[in-house]
Amino acid sequence: MSGFEFRRTMLCGTGAIALMAPMQAFAQDADGEAEAAPDNNVIVVTASKRETTLQETPIAVSVTSSEQIEQSQVRDLLDIQTLVPSLRVNQLQSSANTNFIIRGFGNGANNAGIEPSVGVFIDGVYRSRSAAQIGDLPNLQRVEVLRGPQSTLFGKNASAGIISIVTQKPQFEFGGSAELSYGNFNAIVAKADVTGPISESIAVSLSGNLNKRDGYVQDLNLGIDNNERNRWGVRGQLLIEPSSDLSFRFIADYDKIDENCCSVVNIVDGPTGNAIRALGGQIVSNDRFGTTNALNYASINEIENYGVSMQADWSLDTIDITAISSYRGVRTFADQDIDFTSADIVQRSEGRGDLDTYTLELRAASNFDGPINFLVGGFLFKEDIETNGALEYGADFKGYADLLTGGAYSNLEPTLRALVPGIPVGTFGGQGQGRITNFMYSNDAISIFGQLDFAITDDLTFTVGGNYTNDKKAVIQNNVSTDVFSGIDLVQAGVAAGVPATVAADANFNPFLALRGLQFIPPYLNFPNAIEDGRTEDNDLSYTFRLSYDFPDNVSVYATYATGFKASSVNLSTDSRPFPADFIPGSPFQSPPPAASPIRDAGLAVTNLSTGSRFAEPEEAKVYEVGVKGQWPGFAFNLALFDQTLNGFQGNVFTGTGFVLGNAEQQSVRGFEFDTSISPTDGLTFTAAVTHLDAEYDSYAGGSAFNPATLGVVPTDLTGLRPAGIPEWNITVGGTYNLEFNSGHVLTFHADFLHESNTQIAEGLPQFRREVNQLNSSISFALNNGLQLSIWGRNLTDEVYNTTVFPAVAQAGSLNGYRNFPRTYGGSIKFEF
Repeated sequence: MSGFEFRRTMLCGTGAIALMAPMQAFAQDADGEAEAAPDNNVIVVTASKRETTLQETPIAVSVTSSEQIEQSQVRDLLDIQTLVPSLRVNQLQSSANTNFIIRGFGNGANNAGIEPSVGVFIDGVYRSRSAAQIGDLPNLQRVEVLRGPQSTLFGKNASAGIISIVTQKPQFEFGGSAELSYGNFNAIVAKADVTGPISESIAVSLSGNLNKRDGYVQDLNLGIDNNERNRWGVRGQLLIEPSSDLSFRFIADYDKIDENCCSVVNIVDGPTGNAIRALGGQIVSNDRFGTTNALNYASINEIENYGVSMQADWSLDTIDITAISSYRGVRTFADQDIDFTSADIVQRSEGRGDLDTYTLELRAASNFDGPINFLVGGFLFKEDIETNGALEYGADFKGYADLLTGGAYSNLEPTLRALVPGIPVGTFGGQGQGRITNFMYSNDAISIFGQLDFAITDDLTFTVGGNYTNDKKAVIQNNVSTDVFSGIDLVQAGVAAGVPATVAADANFNPFLALRGLQFIPPYLNFPNAIEDGRTEDNDLSYTFRLSYDFPDNVSVYATYATGFKASSVNLSTDSRPFPADFIPGSPFQSPPPAASPIRDAGLAVTNLSTGSRFAEPEEAKVYEVGVKGQWPGFAFNLALFDQTLNGFQGNVFTGTGFVLGNAEQQSVRGFEFDTSISPTDGLTFTAAVTHLDAEYDSYAGGSAFNPATLGVVPTDLTGLRPAGIPEWNITVGGTYNLEFNSGHVLTFHADFLHESNTQIAEGLPQFRREVNQLNSSISFALNNGLQLSIWGRNLTDEVYNTTVFPAVAQAGSLNGYRNFPRTYGGSIKFEF
């Protein structure tokens, strides 16, 4: 194959390095030269916007095939991380809050206004939020994980990486499959699909899936199980091919999640624990790996995710044209006992979200028989989000506040009402008081992207690409606090009681300020307003330069410099408050009064207004990467070395009552990714992969971390420290042995093991660490009539660890967290026809 012909099979010189994936096998021809094995041994990727093999292409990407997914009994996308060391998936306080992290970079959960740093595409359609990404997909063909910033091949820029999920197209030959699996915790997974032709040019497919499981955390108060699985979905496809040069693929899908999730464990039972117990509440204390808890009401997580898409492909001799249009809708509702005790401190903490997303992508790629080829495209993105929430104090809140203050919370109510005029009617801490939140958000973006591939020689290729993005966002906030006590100016009360104004803001002189910690929900300053316009607009040009060289004897190398971009994100949490530059907190009754600031000068300041964040500035990524890969009969390896930096990495820090959205000035990671595949004999394959990450906050003066003494989150300069939660080493090893009988039956043994080195999981708390050692295995027997029987197990050693640590809500000095999934096992039966 000549260099020109080779590059005609590529899309602008892009491609992949395999990680934890079977490599393309090679056989020897009569002359002793390597030739490609049959197509069923070739790993195909489409993340480069065209089908190419792993050996042909120079981008760092991991490919998890349908065979691997089946052998490892991956139940949903949370399990994919056991096969891809550079990928980590965290599920947080609800089913809709799942975070994808590549090479230590990733965010997007817990705050609907944050776009993810890791972009997720399903059959070419961008899924903008985690609630639209985590549904179980039947008939998966493969999952491709592109590592590092991606911009010139994807209209929707991604600063940390891409997860591209590919499902099977409708086929022009009748067929299908049905699978039923049963495991511990009464786990039932059912999948079925059928496909076939309607005519010579039209084919259809229909698939469905069900995933149910009892919870593995027992609620000692309610007598129910938490952390269950309860999700299902259906998907229909229509493929029209009027000619060999033209095709249309239509997809419509609907899936629903209705789960009691996600339970926390008490890691530190702090000074407020005795107050909870005095109210008759239960806390399963200091049990960081426990499987019991006690709540006063069950959690609700409901997600509806649906959409339609159309992809048109048209080949015009030397130009291939592709158009993809889509609509996605997501509807979420969650209600959770956020104090995670059986005391009725909070009687309602609900959130609703409506998300509508429209995308349109048009691109053209050349197939010239010459040294130059190109791709050029445009991408339109429109999204509208509305979120609504409510939090209400329960019947025990007032008693809880009195226990914490020795009765002062209630006893001082008459005094405070006499000292501060205008306090609204209503008992301090009355049942039903709290907050009501509403955000209206819109995002319009357009991108123009492309790459040019120039074959300098038959073996040396230079690639240059770019992406120009214009992104506009607008948000309207309408939040209301009905918490009477939180709206009182305690400095004013001190002055009225005779405390000199010069010291009224000092807790050493003003005894009322000792109650400030119970002012959980002060009044909001909504925006847009005269100072804050509630809008952002970002423009960016990202680019890629790559040089690749193909040596004889199946070895190739590449060197890349690339940049990526993620636009500003909006803080759609209850802690959306003015920037410090717009407002200086303080009471007008102190002396001297707080310094002038735009919001105060405009007369917009409300009582007890504090600062936080409205937006986070954009993320800008860059990576230097070199790679080498080799492939011979029975052996292949891939090595990538990288130095990746994100300027303005968007952080979303939970403070115990809300989220602060901000930017790390610079965060970087250096390391390498190495994988290999060895097949010493027919039917036996060993795989191994190693990822090393040396991560650092190069500059993060405005960071946040736990204060080890109080266990509260405080502003902290994190410059020079290693970010929590990023292990230094990720290692996976696996083995598969296929024993084929003369009858055509096949017995398959498979095992894979994941190790993550010991790492700190919370900023400021080095004593809380995580190490992962997970073993998965399966044995299956496939008969020649299409019937397959399997037994499987995941996390067979029942390894336990905490994934996250966070401050307990309204319980100063206490810590909560999440633990991992326990051991699961079962059997399945599958029939293919």
